Amino acid sequence: MIENAHTSWMQLGRKYSSDEQYLQFVWEKVLKQHSAKNRHYHNLNHIWSMINQSNEFEKDLNDKDLIDFSIWFHDIIYKSTKKNNEEESAKFALEVLTKLSFDTDKRQKVYNFILSTKKHQVLDRTNLDNSYLLDFDLSILGKPWVVYEKYIQQIRREYKIYPDILYKPGRKKVLHSFLERETLYFTEKYQSLFEVTARENLSREIELLNL
Repeated sequence: MIENAHTSWMQLGRKYSSDEQYLQFVWEKVLKQHSAKNRHYHNLNHIWSMINQSNEFEKDLNDKDLIDFSIWFHDIIYKSTKKNNEEESAKFALEVLTKLSFDTDKRQKVYNFILSTKKHQVLDRTNLDNSYLLDFDLSILGKPWVVYEKYIQQIRREYKIYPDILYKPGRKKVLHSFLERETLYFTEKYQSLFEVTARENLSREIELLNL
């Protein structure tokens, strides 16, 4: 997977830069950050899953490269004890894209797309790209329970610094906030694919947290 991910990143980067050394430098930063010992779910597997979804739904996307840059960088900064991960990740993306021949307006869109992952709310309704990015990010919620259960365990390990007395109420608050939405997913395709199962999974996790 790492080799395929590296190839995918370099192919994307080469569209906007001939500086192989810099593109490799960015890749090594991406790999290092997502391989950190605190990354049990928000790691390269998560990024690669989203890239694969972007490839699968390419014909539905307005600007795939813009989305892919957003995917690569949206979790580049991640600490469970911090509340500014998305802001710092967006800043990192802007720094990288400024060094590439990537349109200024598009750079700002990537910045906003990454910020939209903070509360998983669409910030750009120009087209469905922001919606698809968020749906890719939350596709795990609608996976079969055996997959979702592993995700639960991975998230808990990322927040292991917090005891259950603090973790459980916080986690339930997040899950309830999703369930209170009219829809968890923003695109019709993802609503059709995952909405029902995602709601079942979230409700089931809440029941486990209440034990």
